Amino acid sequence: MSNGPWTDEENDLIVADYFAMLADDVSGRPYNKAEHRRGLLPLLNDRSEGSVEFKHQNISAVLKGLGEDWIPGYKPAFNFQITLVDAVARWLALNPAWLSRHSGIRSTTGLAEARPIWIGPPPTLSNQPPPQELEQMLHIARKFDVAARDERNHTLGRAGEERVLAHERAALKSAGRDDLARKVRWVSEEDGDGAGYDIASFAPDGRPRLIEVKTTNGWERTPFHISRNELAVADERQSEWCLFRLWNFSREPKAFELNPPLDAHVSLTATSFQASFH
Repeated sequence: MSNGPWTDEENDLIVADYFAMLADDVSGRPYNKAEHRRGLLPLLNDRSEGSVEFKHQNISAVLKGLGEDWIPGYKPAFNFQITLVDAVARWLALNPAWLSRHSGIRSTTGLAEARPIWIGPPPTLSNQPPPQELEQMLHIARKFDVAARDERNHTLGRAGEERVLAHERAALKSAGRDDLARKVRWVSEEDGDGAGYDIASFAPDGRPRLIEVKTTNGWERTPFHISRNELAVADERQSEWCLFRLWNFSREPKAFELNPPLDAHVSLTATSFQASFH
């Protein structure tokens, strides 16, 4: 059995096969991992089944770093080679429709029927993954600017906002505040962007909640973009504003909330500058 480095051709073959399984997985279609593996082995350079299984886990790790779905049965395994990252990037470049798909996103029209979103603790130093794993994930996210990709994905962003709108109304109704639920507004949809938040909601006691929604199909530590205006509103209305981070959105949306000041939770990095003439 070969123990040498995987070639680009081998990486391309196994990445394409992985995405074929992943497409079935996210669509709920049955597939057989053993059959896929057996069909792939003759095309590779004398690789063992164990080597192929581990490579599948490596691909899961790459996709996690890219803020994308992965196959749950292939737990992400780290310390992968950059050539595998390049192979995944090549596949995505040749299949641009993959990043624009929304197989797991359902319209939440009929808001009362929306399932509650699981809201957990935000990422902290105490719950972060091992340093080497975290660095690999963040390196991929920076290299491929995953935050900018999510920001440009207006369909994903709008679907996330609609889901949070449903969640807020349902939560208020559950608390016996139908009166407040009727007053919840989708500000970015009704008034356009520029308010510095997407949804105007309420706490059960009637206090305003100004919610900025950030959505990703990736894991909870996927970076995100935030505008200067959003930061300004967060600073001006600290007791009312919150950032509602939706993650794992295409499968089973989960969330956490961040309250100002945001730099107590995240590192803020300037990514562009305005140029004006003298």
